[in-house]
Amino acid sequence: MTCMLKRSHSGCCQEEMANRLFRAVIMGPPGSGKGTISDRIAQSFGLQHLSSGDFLRENIAANTEAGVLAKSYIDKGLLVPDHVMTRLLLPRLEEMTRHSWVLDGFPRTLAQANALNSVCKLDVVVSLNVPFETLKERLSHRWVHPASGRVYNMEFNPPRVQGVDDISGEPLVKSDDDKPEAVVARLRHYKDNAKPVIDLYKAKGILHTFSGTETDKIWPYISSLLSAKVRP
Repeated sequence: MTCMLKRSHSGCCQEEMANRLFRAVIMGPPGSGKGTISDRIAQSFGLQHLSSGDFLRENIAANTEAGVLAKSYIDKGLLVPDHVMTRLLLPRLEEMTRHSWVLDGFPRTLAQANALNSVCKLDVVVSLNVPFETLKERLSHRWVHPASGRVYNMEFNPPRVQGVDDISGEPLVKSDDDKPEAVVARLRHYKDNAKPVIDLYKAKGILHTFSGTETDKIWPYISSLLSAKVRP
């Protein structure tokens, strides 16, 4: 099950190739470890890691039409609406018809999930279920490099030099979204929006939920699941 391919003179070859492709989505609230898990999946199974946050930053930096529109919401402290996020993501996914990938950070809402379903068929959706107190603790120790989106945790993934990005040497910042007063609202918003998405993928029979407080302990179970599903 993969992104749908347009028929062409090489349609048969494309369909045979498509049968060997694999598409996965990683869902989870802020601080659940989506990026870390996605990186491990990409490295372990040869998938390309696609991040909605990276796409967003790239479009803003390039001043694309969708990027400028997204930035107008972000500058006002608003969430980027569904129709803007789909304009950012779907064209890139439509370019990936020959690639296996793992996507994190999208979809976040039912509207985004339906839009994704219009261009791709997913093989697996992994939902990370991490206790609320653990998420609050992780986010309280999180610092980011704004330009790249690189995330550090002072407890288990600190930068080599405190307060400085490993790659660029630029200062790290504490995101307003990770401050205590914002965390509860972010987690509640995720829960409310994620439920219908989770229900959708559960009904499709592709949802797999993993619960725990430590990424290193959740990972072996995710790896075992994918080992049985990803074709070499």
